[in-house]
Amino acid sequence: MSYSVAGKHVLVTGASSGIGAALAEGFARAGATVGICARRADRLGEVLARVREHAPESRMWTVDLSDLDGLAGFARRASDELGGVDVLVNNAGIPKRRIVTELDAATVEAVMAINYFSPVRLTLALLPELIERAGRVINISSVAARLGPPSEAAYTASKAALTGWSESMQVDLAVAGTDVRVHVVNPGVIDTELFHLPDNDESLADIEALPVEAIVEPVLQQLDAGTFEIYVPGWFADVVGGKFPDVGAFLAGSIAWVKQKTTTPT
Repeated sequence: MSYSVAGKHVLVTGASSGIGAALAEGFARAGATVGICARRADRLGEVLARVREHAPESRMWTVDLSDLDGLAGFARRASDELGGVDVLVNNAGIPKRRIVTELDAATVEAVMAINYFSPVRLTLALLPELIERAGRVINISSVAARLGPPSEAAYTASKAALTGWSESMQVDLAVAGTDVRVHVVNPGVIDTELFHLPDNDESLADIEALPVEAIVEPVLQQLDAGTFEIYVPGWFADVVGGKFPDVGAFLAGSIAWVKQKTTTPT
């Protein structure tokens, strides 16, 4: 059964820039009323202005998603003011590129709070409504969740948790007889500020970054087709498929590649 966002109410987290902003605008162009949230009110306001060009009833909220105990209240407010939520897009996330020997527990837990626990809290708060409305949950994960890249142990673990949660949640909701569909999106290298934030090791990625707008059409097609998991760009699916027959060999190759990239020629 196809699914269109036209006429639906969509809530997008982490929408002040990057993938979240691009998706918010894309959903609005496709006919949805969009609610957006993030911490930066000024940037969020700029996105809302663009969204309202297509969907005048769209709304914004300034919220700190790391305040986990406040998310149930935020979910109620957002739903009330938006007129319900048909599609929840859990996009907010933070990177932490740091070699594991330089990580501390507080950093790992902070990444997990934003990237995993906040989408879990928000999803659970909205789940009764999503079940009633035969809604959709879109979790923005990462190719890191499937590939374990170097210097990204904290980030990878958080995204792997989100992906695993999504898989089990979809099974449970289907077995329970609901019409809720869960979707996982695995972006590769997308041109967002996450690759340029301070207090992160330099990215070793040597492939051309896609513009953020490249995420929109694949996600709309994913919703329409009911596809559980997609990669953007799509060729990452082949990389992941090649890993699992022999994970040890894949990791050995990763180690050799990182050593080659980081060894200074003499």
